[in-house]
Amino acid sequence: MQIALLTLLHILIPVYWLGGDLGAFYGSRFLVDPKRSVSERMLALKILNDIDMAPRTALILALPTGLTLAVVKSWLFISPILMLLMWILAFAWLGLAWLLHVRHGGPSESLRKLDLAVRYLIFIGLLLAGGACLIKFIDVPIFIGFKMIALSLCVLMGLIVRRMLKPLGPAIAEMKMDGPSPDSDQAIANVISQTQPAVLVIWGLVLVASYLGLATPL
Repeated sequence: MQIALLTLLHILIPVYWLGGDLGAFYGSRFLVDPKRSVSERMLALKILNDIDMAPRTALILALPTGLTLAVVKSWLFISPILMLLMWILAFAWLGLAWLLHVRHGGPSESLRKLDLAVRYLIFIGLLLAGGACLIKFIDVPIFIGFKMIALSLCVLMGLIVRRMLKPLGPAIAEMKMDGPSPDSDQAIANVISQTQPAVLVIWGLVLVASYLGLATPL
């Protein structure tokens, strides 16, 4: 029963991750559509941001659910205290992510920097841990190492997407204040189109990690 529930929970991670990303991907079409009114495009932006919390939540929960499942299946040994600490930290990070979303523009810059620092630490930690698994420095099935590396690259691509999205804020503010113009429309469209290849890479990585988890080939 315990393994079945943990397996179901871990399988739901890519389901909500890809489902949310697909919804945000589709919603972005309304944001860049110059035929839509400003209010319609702002509504599309709000829906896009809300839907995007599904993949953000999935990313944060992917590691604790995956490691817990690995421990239950005896692929990996982690002491109960460390497991509890891992879940506490995961929920703390999840709470921070949701706080930044719900109070958009409200939280201090220090909280945003904290969230960013956590993501960089997770990226580096997962990459190093995955490499250690591949060279058998950590004695676990090799596919777990590949999954860790795939997740670390998802975090990295998410950071890259964040950087790409920086020009979107000023363009949206200009459109909201002065109304749509060819310049603001083009700026919004450019940002969205630039992020799409990175999003597709994330989808590919999630699918690879999902296959490795289901097939456990190595």
